Amino acid sequence: MAVNLTPQYHEAEAAYKRAQTDEERLACLKRMWVELPKHKASEKLQAELKRKISELAAEVEHAKKHPKKTGVSYKIPRQGAGQAILVGAPNVGKSRILTRLTRATPEVAPYPFTTREPSAGMMDWEDVRVQLIDTPPITAEHMESYLSSMVRSADLAVLVLDLADDDCPFTTEAVLERLSSVKTVLIGEPPVDVEDPTIAYIKTLLAANKRQAEGASERLEIVKEMFTPRFPIIELDAESGQGLEHLRNAIYHALDVIRVYSKRPGKPADMESPFTCKRGTTLGEMAELVHRDFAEKLKSAKIWGTGVHPGQTVTRDHVLHDKDVVELHM
Repeated sequence: MAVNLTPQYHEAEAAYKRAQTDEERLACLKRMWVELPKHKASEKLQAELKRKISELAAEVEHAKKHPKKTGVSYKIPRQGAGQAILVGAPNVGKSRILTRLTRATPEVAPYPFTTREPSAGMMDWEDVRVQLIDTPPITAEHMESYLSSMVRSADLAVLVLDLADDDCPFTTEAVLERLSSVKTVLIGEPPVDVEDPTIAYIKTLLAANKRQAEGASERLEIVKEMFTPRFPIIELDAESGQGLEHLRNAIYHALDVIRVYSKRPGKPADMESPFTCKRGTTLGEMAELVHRDFAEKLKSAKIWGTGVHPGQTVTRDHVLHDKDVVELHM
């Protein structure tokens, strides 16, 4: 007998993997418990959830009674169509990529460890924007304590390597191993079924930077041999601008989002400020993005777009497509 987990359960599980604090994780576990079908086939999962909730609740309570001093922590609220985080070894060019793709102005210098704290900027892609975050470098010996939680909460990681460095495949592997040691796995395509919910699999692009450096072609062949089975590889040179548009497009498309435009009855559609949502989103889910009242009081909707007649009335479970125009009726 199958457990038949609901979409709501999977959403709560995904939120649990992105959670940055024990309180957030505990709230997600409780939501998973509520959404879990209670029958014989789910007994093992029920027991596991009960154990995790009990243990985490005890930890949260202990932390409240015995607060401890903590180091620096960063949490950058997600903006735009999605959040992509730049990670990599020292001096690979993450900050330069950020300045080229956004209007952010982090310190950029030709020596390692220039970036000492996260820096965010907004990348334009057609009529939407994507949030990019530059981060301090990761080595086999050191990673900022807060960095793994930032990576876990991002929608996408961009793993940057330096084609001017003979050791780039190995320093990049060290970044992957360091993150993996704290249960944060960078991967080209995250698995559908995850046995251990404490492990976060983050969808990742590999950006092979400094493509115009001397000897870059030879190093790129080694990089492709080592990493092609694991990640999509984008070749670029941030300093000259070569390949930046390819990276811009790859980041947006990897987020796998669609744009939906709103329209008021009797008025032209607003084609300048689309809502962005995950591919596969239904009309009812999109209405909730607009406002909770819309989701609760939605009576009907008309839609112009893919697979429908212009102005066709659709139900709440209608799946939306990129560039659909929606007119909601309360």
